Amino acid sequence: MTTHVRWLLSRLNANYWFYPALFSITGGALAFLLVWLDRNGFAEFLNSVEAIVPARPQSASNMLQVIAASTIAVASTVFSITIAAVAYASGTYGPRLLTNFMEDKGNQLSLATFIGTFVYSITVLRTVRAEDEVAANAANAADTALPGFVPQLSLLTAYLLMVISVAVLVYFLNHIPSSIRINTVLHGIGRRLLRGIEEVYPDEHTGEEPARGPDDGRAVPVAGTGYVQIIDFEGLCALARKHDCTLTLQVRTGDFLHPGMVFATIAGMTGALPDLSGCYTLGASRTPEQDPQFLIDELVEIGLRALSPGINDPFTAITALHWLGAATADLGRRDLLKMKAWGETKRGDPQRVVPLPDDFSHYVMRGFGAMRSAVATSHTAALVMFDTLRHAAEAIDDGARRKVLGQQGDLLIEQIRTKLEGPDLAELEARYVSFCEAMERPVRAR
Repeated sequence: MTTHVRWLLSRLNANYWFYPALFSITGGALAFLLVWLDRNGFAEFLNSVEAIVPARPQSASNMLQVIAASTIAVASTVFSITIAAVAYASGTYGPRLLTNFMEDKGNQLSLATFIGTFVYSITVLRTVRAEDEVAANAANAADTALPGFVPQLSLLTAYLLMVISVAVLVYFLNHIPSSIRINTVLHGIGRRLLRGIEEVYPDEHTGEEPARGPDDGRAVPVAGTGYVQIIDFEGLCALARKHDCTLTLQVRTGDFLHPGMVFATIAGMTGALPDLSGCYTLGASRTPEQDPQFLIDELVEIGLRALSPGINDPFTAITALHWLGAATADLGRRDLLKMKAWGETKRGDPQRVVPLPDDFSHYVMRGFGAMRSAVATSHTAALVMFDTLRHAAEAIDDGARRKVLGQQGDLLIEQIRTKLEGPDLAELEARYVSFCEAMERPVRAR
């Protein structure tokens, strides 16, 4: 249950209805509260403020109608602009980036502000009574002697909300074109990737090899079909301690599962197998939660699209390479024993849950390896990839991991030799020699 709650909370960020619904409820509740304060005389102090001129029923009604009509019209325009921007970005940079734009708080809160202001204005408008109006029912018949009713505090708040809405509109008009700039998109993915790496792998690399689970064990089948979105490691550890057994996971977050596959094996347990379906969630798509590889794939996708013959934009690919280099250097300095990030054991207890080990070379191949063939067709991007590999290696102390990056340089020059020729090839050969000297490895001959 904890896993499903965490998944639901994380998905609320990617839904366009959550903040508008929340602001609508808040706007309606605020309207009822302020009208009640007005009706009970708590706003009388406004009459002593010289800068505030009390509104009459007709002007108050007109003002609230204008605010309500304009904000709902702007909300419709904002939604249309957002959808157009999302369609453009997902078509240009890749459909997997749709989630990034749906999670953009600037877009969500802008739409929510206009809808919340509309609900507030409409709710207050229904309480304004002109001087010649009569009571709506017998219970309010005593109010007919009053010269109308204008909720002054509520009206002043509506005016302030209008000012806020104008400011939000100005922000939104600047935010939308800025958010779809490719450098902004790559910066957002890169920063989120670095945060995800720090969260999943918080410890520095000590040279310790990933733990391996028992070779024998009873298989726990997968329940359902879809991508693994969240794994509740704490819940798995509690369950393993309860049954005094060892769980060895056979999948990672981001893997696609279906019936017939094995989620984990259990060693040291007798009796019926426990139900593990509550310790992980499956969905129709991958998410960045617990899955840095998803964000690496987004950077790679943008880079590959940029280097395609139809687009031919090597400088976008160069920016993607730079962020891949920063993430690779960070991964190379960290301990990739994932369970250390999720509190796998208590002091003195044996390790009860053994995740599928994460491997540095796997991440390198998923990033630089996936882009290598496309980079080899671009003289400019290839020069930058050699430099990026060298800079990433300089930040890593582990010799085996530095060797993995050196091997990528060897594979890149082999690919380049099949794609380029002439002065471009000669310059890249010279850069490769410099790369090998810096990495202290032999130059691979033609």
